Amino acid sequence: MDIGRFFQYIAQGTAYTLGVTLVALPSGLILGLLFAFLAVYAGKLANRFFSIYSTIMRGIPPIVLLFILYFVMSGAINLTPFWAGSISLGIISSAYQLEIFRGAILSVSAGQMMAARAIGLSKVQAIRTVIFPQMIRVAIPGWSNEAAIVIKDSSLVYAIGVPEILRRAQLISASTQQPFLAYTTAALIYFALVFVTNRLLARAERSLAIPSNP
Repeated sequence: MDIGRFFQYIAQGTAYTLGVTLVALPSGLILGLLFAFLAVYAGKLANRFFSIYSTIMRGIPPIVLLFILYFVMSGAINLTPFWAGSISLGIISSAYQLEIFRGAILSVSAGQMMAARAIGLSKVQAIRTVIFPQMIRVAIPGWSNEAAIVIKDSSLVYAIGVPEILRRAQLISASTQQPFLAYTTAALIYFALVFVTNRLLARAERSLAIPSNP
């Protein structure tokens, strides 16, 4: 295999890596946001339940949950390797995003919810118009780190045969006996994906920042 086809073959795995990330990260975002608001505003029982959920999910290695979904539950749920990997990473990410968003919500003064309710807003309206715009600014730095982690953790799906970047690098390494070049190429692609993602989110953080007084 010539060098051009070598790089092209590994780079084509980027589509699978991005696919896994674009399922896992948004699903973790939706669940994490929902769970965080329920944990803070739905009472002590909900807070306790989601604290236990977060502790369990963050204590399980992502690849173990991946194997449970793909191998153990395959008889009850017919999941392809792609979906088993994406869903497992999304579940794990939801626990981390839950903590990111819960911390961001709690950083907003409780008096603002009281003031919003005092002027006639419902709890849902107060969350949407008062709490959410403020907490999202606080959450972006932590969420940027989580986005980078999910991109890198997407490499775990190679273990069940998804032909993403690492899996293709592994195959190239075995067939060409050039492991250094194969894995270095994979590392550079992952770095580029994380770098671009972090730069875009840093720009979003700056655009949402409250201007300081001159």
